[in-house]
Amino acid sequence: MGCVHGKCCSKYPSSSDGDSDHHREMRPYINKHILTQRSLELVPVPSHNFNLQYSILTQHGYYPDTVERENQDSFCVKIQVQGNPNVHFFGVFDGHGQYGAQCSNFVKDRLVEILSNDPTLLDDPLKAYTSAFLATNSELHDSEIDDTMSGTTAITVLVVGDTLYVANVGDSRAVIARKDGNQILAEDLSQDQTPFRKDEYDRVKLCGARVLSVDQVEGLKDPNIQNWGDEESQGGDPPRLWVPNGMYPGTAFTRSVGDGTAEKIGVIAVPEVSIVQLTPDHQFFVVASDGVFEFLRSQIVVNMAAAYTDPRDACAAIAGESYKLWLENENRTDDITIIIVQIKDLSNMGAGATDSGIDYRPMIMRSVKGTHDMSSVSESETYASVRSGLSDIQQSCQHSISMNRSAAIVVPSPMRQRPLQLVGHSSYGCGLA
Repeated sequence: MGCVHGKCCSKYPSSSDGDSDHHREMRPYINKHILTQRSLELVPVPSHNFNLQYSILTQHGYYPDTVERENQDSFCVKIQVQGNPNVHFFGVFDGHGQYGAQCSNFVKDRLVEILSNDPTLLDDPLKAYTSAFLATNSELHDSEIDDTMSGTTAITVLVVGDTLYVANVGDSRAVIARKDGNQILAEDLSQDQTPFRKDEYDRVKLCGARVLSVDQVEGLKDPNIQNWGDEESQGGDPPRLWVPNGMYPGTAFTRSVGDGTAEKIGVIAVPEVSIVQLTPDHQFFVVASDGVFEFLRSQIVVNMAAAYTDPRDACAAIAGESYKLWLENENRTDDITIIIVQIKDLSNMGAGATDSGIDYRPMIMRSVKGTHDMSSVSESETYASVRSGLSDIQQSCQHSISMNRSAAIVVPSPMRQRPLQLVGHSSYGCGLA
């Protein structure tokens, strides 16, 4: 959910789909997929003797008023970050505004490049992550792309051995599936950053933002009522951010990369980072744009993904269902991008794992005069999220896993008949979605 007019504030230029290189160490796992004629890839993590098997799908959104509008989602998979066979990166970037596609593609390229060039990455992944986001944001401001009213959200997962570092800016989402007896449970790895969250609401209000739904801005509802219920019941007309005396920018998220105007009222590029210690109970994780989660809860997405042995089929099924629900509830669909990464052959390492299989490391990230550092806390303190703070807020302003594989139904775009694009990816697969 992006700017006030969805993701189409104005007409967009068309662009061609990108492609990707193939790394010589990537190994095709099975035959090419029936829908895409691409091979499924298997990525080894030798330090802990397990594998990651993944697939990516992006579905162009349908906007009846701008039928030729380009897909503003982009994605990036970089295998062997810094040449390390145990470090891998997965990211989805959801652009918005007139130049949203340019913003998302700029960020998916530069973010992973900055991480790859940071010598402190493996010593201090949390600090490196935050520094990379802030540097990318600054570079986007200084680039030739007009990000005054455009930008991108970002949901990324950095795999370092058997540990996941999940950095989120915006309202896309990462979810991990954990086996619990006969059930597969969905556990969110990120928390949507929107005005529905009281902490984010309070922060942007202090930065001068007006927080109102579209109906409130247009005078159809009382603007003094600052309670919008929950996101699932009010998703159609959510609270948005507006400048004090204007009808813009109308963002439904409180963090983003870019968005120079929104930055002045508290929309920041500082990521929230969570840390997960993998265990054999973890089956797979999903990284997806909010086009997937607008009408599908995390548990439903995990249930659907668990119903397929092949992640390509799972991607197609989830994207197809999301697309269908968009058309049932709106006269358009959002762009939809999803990465499913299966965790294969992970043995019981035991070290650092909690009973739930998630080890939220006892660290918090804080900001001191605009700089970000790490501070250790007591081992008895456990955090469900490692959140980046700001020192100067005004300045920074149930299915069975073993089901037989079957081809998923693909929902074509109305009037366009453009099929889903299912992408088998590569060592530096930072694709144009």
